[in-house]
Amino acid sequence: MNGGQPEVIVLADAAAVAEHAAGVVDAAIEAALAATGRADIALAGGTTPGLLYDELTKTRATWSGVHLWIGDERCVPYDHPDSNVRMARERLPAPGAVLHMPPPDGDAAKRALAYSFQLKTRALDLVILGLGEDAHTASLFPDDPALQDDARIVSTTTAPKPPPERVSLGLTAIAEAAARLMLVTGAGKREPLGWALGEPDPHYPSSLLPADGTTVLADQAAAG
Repeated sequence: MNGGQPEVIVLADAAAVAEHAAGVVDAAIEAALAATGRADIALAGGTTPGLLYDELTKTRATWSGVHLWIGDERCVPYDHPDSNVRMARERLPAPGAVLHMPPPDGDAAKRALAYSFQLKTRALDLVILGLGEDAHTASLFPDDPALQDDARIVSTTTAPKPPPERVSLGLTAIAEAAARLMLVTGAGKREPLGWALGEPDPHYPSSLLPADGTTVLADQAAAG
């Protein structure tokens, strides 16, 4: 990663990762609310983030002042099984929170532009991230031109799985966040985690993240 090594915490399994992550998210929310009266948290899609949201639903009752941002979204309707908006609504109802999301219509570029008007220059307090088997994170894929885009919200058409059109937080917004929390579980993520922790390389987008302020929670299967 950029600037060295992030904090890496190894836990027993995916359930333990989700439980520990819930504590990290909760602490970030409380710190931001105490400082400014508002907390801005970016959400990730995927199996392990889903477990995190289940934990937060059980442990956190008050979401007033919290703004949740969809970190990346496929260009599908909100009710589509692949929609991260749908996942957030179903797995993290967060009563009292404000949910920000890309618009449901238009191509990826139009949706990204519209979403950028919501985020503007706001710095996020915490960005929750997953890690793909090709070391992508959010919807930033290997060697994608979007990696060179300094926009806070970017569009991409290079996703290896359909649909290829996605809207994502850009590296700029992710890097400017106060903190990043990457969740990595399963033996299939062992090699990608090594790539993410290695030297910055656009072929491994997660390696372009700043190490400072980034925490990686990995289960034993992923950590090796």
